[in-house]
Amino acid sequence: MRGWKSIACLLAALFLVASRIALSQGVTQNRTLIVNGQSEKVPVIQVNSRLYVDLEGLARAGNGTLSFAGGQIALTLPGAAATAGPPPAPASNPGFSRGFLKAGIEQMAVVREWHTALATAIQNGFPVGADWLAQPRAQAATNLRLAMTAVSTDSDSSAYQLLTNELQNMATLTDKYLAIRATLTYIPNDALQNDELNQRIVTCGHALASMAASGQFVDDISCH
Repeated sequence: MRGWKSIACLLAALFLVASRIALSQGVTQNRTLIVNGQSEKVPVIQVNSRLYVDLEGLARAGNGTLSFAGGQIALTLPGAAATAGPPPAPASNPGFSRGFLKAGIEQMAVVREWHTALATAIQNGFPVGADWLAQPRAQAATNLRLAMTAVSTDSDSSAYQLLTNELQNMATLTDKYLAIRATLTYIPNDALQNDELNQRIVTCGHALASMAASGQFVDDISCH
C-alpha cells in the first residue's frame, strides 16, 4: 500500500513539474495578425517574452503559400511593394543651387548699382555718359557669365533667363538715354518715373530679390 502511495506521489510531482515546464516554455494565444493590411486570427506562442507565429496561419493572413522540400520550408508572401503605390517622383524643381544663388545675387547687386548710377544722373540733371556707366555694365556681363556656369537645377536655368532679360533691358534703357543725351535733348528729372521699361526693370529686380530670399523660382512677367 505504501508502495502505491509512493508511486502516486511521484507521479503527482512529475505532473506538476511537467506543467510548470510547459507553462514556462510557451502560452498559445489566438491574436489578430495584420499582414499587408489584411487581418486574421492566427495562433501565437509566447516564450520568454518572444512571440512565435504559426506558419500556416501566417501564410493565410498574408495570402501567401507554404511549401516543403526535404528539410526546407518555403514561405512566400506577396511583396508589400506590390500593394503599395509607386514611390513618389523626385521633385523636378528642387530650388536654387548654392553656387548659382551666390552668383545671381552678385549679378543683381551690380545691375542695381548700374541702375542707381543712371537714375542719379537723370534725377539730378547730370550728363549721362557712357564712360562712367561702362564699369558696372561690363561687370554685370561678367557676373552673368559666372551665373551661367553655376546653373545646375531647373530653377537655376529658369532664373538665369530672367537675369539675362534684366541685363538686356537695363542695357536698352541705358542706350536709350545715352542716345537722347547725344542729341543734346533735355531729359526731365522724372523721366524714369514715367518710363515703362524702367518700371519693368525695377519690378523685375524686386521679383528676383524675393526669389533669392525664398530659394525658389517664381516666374514674373516683368522680367520678360
